[in-house]
Amino acid sequence: MDFQNEEVTQQVGQVARDFAVQHIKPYVMQWDESQEFPIEVFREMGKLGLMGVLVPEKYGGSGLGYVEYVTVIQEIARVCGSIGLSLAAHNSLCSGHILAFGNEAQKQKYLSKLATAEWIGAWGLTEANTGSDAGNMKTTAVKEGKDWIINGTKCWITHGKSGDVAVVIARTGEPRAKNNATAFVVERGTPGFSGGKKENKLGMRASETAEMIFDNCRIPDENRLGNVGEGFKQSLKVLDGGRISIAALSVGIAKGAYDAALQYSKERYQFDQPIANFQGISFKLADMITEINAAELLTLLAADKKTRGMAMTKEAAMAKYYASEVAVKVATDAVQIFGGYGYTKDFPVEKYYRDSKLCTIGEGTSEIQKIVIAREVLQG
Repeated sequence: MDFQNEEVTQQVGQVARDFAVQHIKPYVMQWDESQEFPIEVFREMGKLGLMGVLVPEKYGGSGLGYVEYVTVIQEIARVCGSIGLSLAAHNSLCSGHILAFGNEAQKQKYLSKLATAEWIGAWGLTEANTGSDAGNMKTTAVKEGKDWIINGTKCWITHGKSGDVAVVIARTGEPRAKNNATAFVVERGTPGFSGGKKENKLGMRASETAEMIFDNCRIPDENRLGNVGEGFKQSLKVLDGGRISIAALSVGIAKGAYDAALQYSKERYQFDQPIANFQGISFKLADMITEINAAELLTLLAADKKTRGMAMTKEAAMAKYYASEVAVKVATDAVQIFGGYGYTKDFPVEKYYRDSKLCTIGEGTSEIQKIVIAREVLQG
C-alpha cells in the first residue's frame, strides 16, 4: 500500500521526533504537574512548519498531506500526549475548518497566522448539555443588520482561554431543525468573547481545556464561514479529519507506553533474569505491538484516503475507535509490566495511562464511532 511519498514522510517524522526529544521530553512532567500550557513550544513548532502541516504554502503552511500530518502527531504524542492533542486541535479543527470552508479573504487573513503559530487556534462545538447532541445546542447567533450577535457558552474547548482565534458553531435556526447551525470565526479581544473555567483534568494536563463564553458578542457577517445553516454539515466533515488525528494521537501514546515497557522489561531482573524472558511479559509485549501496528495501518489508510479526497467517514471512525481503545489497553498493560513502579510518577507509563483515556472520549466517544461505522456499513 503506497502512502504517498515515503521519503518525505520519514523526513517530516524525523523533524518532529527530534523536536519532541529536545524541546518537549525534558519538561513533560513539569508541565503536567503545573497544568502549564507551554505556548512558546507551539511558537517554535510553528517555525518548523508543524503548526501548519496541511496549510498550502501560499498561506504560509507546509502544504503536506494527511499521512505526513498523522506522522507528526504520532511522533509528538509518543513523547507527550498533551502537546500532541493541542497540535491536533490547532491543525485539523481550527485551521482545517477555515481551510475547507473559508473564502479566499478568510484564508489569507487567518491561515497565515495560524500556520506559523503567531496565532493559536480553537474550535467550539461542544456544550455542557449537548455533547453528542449538537443539534440541540444552546449557543445562538442572531442576525442584526450586517452583524451577528452570539450568546452562549462552549465547553471542553482546547485553547478556550489562550486561543487567539476560534471557529465557533452557533445555532441560527430552531433546536433540532435541519440546517440550524452556522460557523463563524471569532477573534480574541472581540467584545463579549471571553475564556471561562479551565478544566482540572485527569490527563492531557498541559493541553488547555476551557470554556468559551459569548455575551452579546458582535461580529461582522464577513466572519461567517460558508452559508447560513451549513455549520453542522461542515463540522461533520471537519470531525472526519479530526478523528484521524485522534487516531494518530492514540497510536503515538500507545507507542510511547510500549517503548517504555519494552525497555523496562529488558532491564528489570527477577529470579536472575530479565522479566522479558517470562512468557507472561513477552506475550503482553507481542499483543501490544501487534495491536499498535494494526491501529497505525487503519490510521494511515484513513489519512491516505483523506489526502486523495476520497470518502473516508467509515475509515476515520474505525481508526479513531480502534486506535483509542488500543491506546488505553497498551497503556494499561505497560503499567502492569512496570508493576508498582508503574503506579508512580518516577516512570513515564502512569502519564501515558492517564492521557490515553481522553482518546476514547474526545471528538466523538467510542460509542459514537460505532454508530458512525454501523451507519456507513448499513447504508453502503
